Amino acid sequence: MENEMEAELVQPKKDDFRFVIVTGMSGGGKTQACRYMEDLGYFVIDNLPPVFIPKFVELCKHAGGHVGKVVLVVDTRSREFFDTFIHTLDDMDRDDVSYEMLFMDASDPVIIRRYKETRRRHPMAPSSRISEGIAKERERLAPARAKATYIIDTSELKKVELRDKIHRLFGNTEGEQMNINVLSFGFKFGMPLDADMVLDVRFLPNPFYIETMRHKSGAVPEVAEYIAKWPVTQEFIERLDGMIDFLVPQYVKEGKSQLVIAVGCTGGMHRSVFIAKHIYERLSAKKYPVKLEHRDLMKNDVHEHVREEC
Repeated sequence: MENEMEAELVQPKKDDFRFVIVTGMSGGGKTQACRYMEDLGYFVIDNLPPVFIPKFVELCKHAGGHVGKVVLVVDTRSREFFDTFIHTLDDMDRDDVSYEMLFMDASDPVIIRRYKETRRRHPMAPSSRISEGIAKERERLAPARAKATYIIDTSELKKVELRDKIHRLFGNTEGEQMNINVLSFGFKFGMPLDADMVLDVRFLPNPFYIETMRHKSGAVPEVAEYIAKWPVTQEFIERLDGMIDFLVPQYVKEGKSQLVIAVGCTGGMHRSVFIAKHIYERLSAKKYPVKLEHRDLMKNDVHEHVREEC
């Protein structure tokens, strides 16, 4: 059985505008595929009548670069409008409109099982057996499948495997980079709920107890030097750097679109700011797309702070 046509067979031309049509069997995995494409930065439009496709593409191309990657989901839910789909594709081919088409498929038993699990009605058989709807839909989609640039059969695919295929097919040729947010915070103001990794640095020497540093943030050189001079800080940073250097590439490989590293101390003013700044500078030096935020810094009585260039 034809399992899929991979990107190695058909490589899209590099262009500022990338237009992908997603179609296929109901229950074949279109929704999940589109979620992964949204993670890659695609603007997804679901269930657009095929007759509007050429005009929509034209509008996107003249959007001043604001819409660079677009996905249109077209399937049999559009009912009578779907009859114009192949004619629209033929017209686009004739007019040399650049597009790629992804056809999502699965075996009949798998689709039946998925529908039974969700207890939804098949769009092609709302009042009859699911198997009848599948047969009708396969016949109706056959011309579209023949035109597909890529075909993915999800019958035996795990979600992570589907995600990897979508990333290979539709990610940037240089590879999509994971966005990293480094966040300092104070435990007394509550932990950040969206953190993927939380580092508690309350064990480090606290400048709060030094009168001349109490109202200066951990980004001020005097405070940073005080925190950094202690052996415990030096050993921690050495171990931290090794952990960050190991973990971040693993998260990138795993396909995470965003990583939030939260660093906490008591008030979010001294130690957490110092360590978060260190992590930010290390990741920036390695060319990762990283942002730095001090969530709770200004909730303290801050008299002096050195703002980072983020």
